[in-house]
Parts: sequence; C-alpha cells; structure tokens
Amino acid sequence: MNVPRWLQRFRRDATASAQSRPVEALTRGVVSEADWKRPGVRWTMRTVHTLLLVFLIISCIGPLFLMVKFAVTPTQDILRTPLALFPNGIRWENMVLAWNKVQVSKYFWNTVVIAGGSWFFQLLVATTGGFVISVLRPKWSKVLNSLVMVTLFIPSVVLLVPLYLTVLNPPLLGQSLLNSFWAIWLPAGASAFNVVIVTRFFDSLPREVFEAAEVDGASTFRLFWSVVLPMSKPILGVVSVFAFIAAWKDFLWPMLVLKRAEIQPLSVRLPAIQAREDLGVFLAALTISTLIPMVIFLIFQKLFLSGAGMSGAVKG
Repeated sequence: MNVPRWLQRFRRDATASAQSRPVEALTRGVVSEADWKRPGVRWTMRTVHTLLLVFLIISCIGPLFLMVKFAVTPTQDILRTPLALFPNGIRWENMVLAWNKVQVSKYFWNTVVIAGGSWFFQLLVATTGGFVISVLRPKWSKVLNSLVMVTLFIPSVVLLVPLYLTVLNPPLLGQSLLNSFWAIWLPAGASAFNVVIVTRFFDSLPREVFEAAEVDGASTFRLFWSVVLPMSKPILGVVSVFAFIAAWKDFLWPMLVLKRAEIQPLSVRLPAIQAREDLGVFLAALTISTLIPMVIFLIFQKLFLSGAGMSGAVKG
C-alpha cells in the first residue's frame, strides 16, 4: 500500500518533534510546573516532603539505631532511662561477651552454612525445573507445571508432620537426617514459588536463541549452562535474595530437626539464651546477628539485584 507523501512528511515531522521535546515537558505530576514556580506552593511541598522523609527515617531506621545503642549500654540504663544517651557511659564489653560467651560467632557460622546450602539447592531446583518446563518443554510439561502450581495452595504448616516423618526415616537412605544440615537443605530446595517465577522468566526469553544454539550442536547441558543461565542473571539474583533471607530468618523447622545446640542457627539459639543472659549482652548478640547480614547484603547488592540480562547471549 502506497502512503501519500504528505502523510509521510507528517509522520516524520511528528516523530522529530517528539524526539526533540524536552523530558520536563513530558512529565506530569500532582502539582503542575506553573504551580511549582509559586513560592507558597513550592515552600509547602518541600516542607511536606521533608517531614515525610524524616518520618520514614525515624520509623524505619530508628528502631535499628535504638537496638545498636542498647547493645553498648549497661542493663540498668536500658531499664531505667532507655532513651537517654549513655548516662553512665558506653559498655563495649557487651559485644565481647556476646561474641565469646554467648558464642554468636559459632551460631553465626551455622546460620551461614544453613543459608548457603539452602540457597544452592533452591537455585538448583528452580533453574533445572524451570529449564525443563519452559525451555525443553516435553509432552508432560503442562502436567508438571500444573502440579507445581497446585502445591502453592497447600499451607506449609500442613506439611510439617509428613515432612518431619520423611526426614526422620528417609526412603532409600535408611538413616535419619535429624541433627544434620541435610534435613534443612533438601526440604528447602522443594520451593514451588521459586520454580514458578523462574519458569515465567524463562518463558520471556527469546526462543530464537535456543533454536540457534541447538542448530549449532549445543547439548542440553550446554544450552542450560552457557545460554540460559547467562541470560537469567536478574531472576537468579531475585531468587538468591529470597532464598537467603528465608533461610536466615527460619525458626520453626530448624528448631524441630536440629536438636543439638552446637549446630543450631542464630534464629533458634537467641530465644533460648534470652532468659539466662544479661539484657545488654542479649541485645548485643541480637545486634551482631542483625548487622552482619545487612553489611553482607550491602556489599553484594549489585551482584544480587543487577545482571547483564541478555547481553551475554544475544550478541552478534
């Protein structure tokens, strides 16, 4: 179909006008650009923004700062004048006692091992399951996807008893997994939520890349390792954050399967030592267990939350 010259010229002029228009002219908000130029409106909006920012800082970061203050405050000051700024000085011994006497270092290492193993198995099951359902697409993939979706509607509390019995007497092994990290790692891998979100992400990837790799003679493992995973860095970061946080804060399941105190994580040990330790020492242990994962996340946040996307596979 031939397009008239005047219509071609109109489209060309409209496109050039839209591209040359400043970004500020395209933005819209509650307060218009003309109102922002009025001193009264500008002062009122800036005041509201400042007050809202201060409120968010106090409500979100305030409790964290208060916990850090209590960690180096004598117990009598915490009970008598909790909001006073160190009336009787700073007690750094709380942190030393929490690290050595309460053995936060050992329980912290247990938590790291548990979180690391849970992260590995969750990532392994989610990526391989999503690869089979979304990329390979066998004849029974729709049935498998439906079964995975159904498990999302089963409350996790209902599964505690059968899961505990399975860990107590696992099939084919003939040996109980209680008091071992495997009792936490293996059940953590069976996360239907992770499989679903990874499958949905794999569905959005261009299948032309998979077909080109197969034409070039790539095996199934090569397709998974060298093509799909490099294209999936964003979703791998999301699943990693979810897996790490869930394993770090989990309390009920580790308490049921890890009966020996020396292998329990911080989430189980801290409530157990609360009754027999000084309040200041306990709050110091709580502060250490809270700040360390925050620092780790801040250091590796780019690794977790950013990725090259498809730049590693769709190239050339």
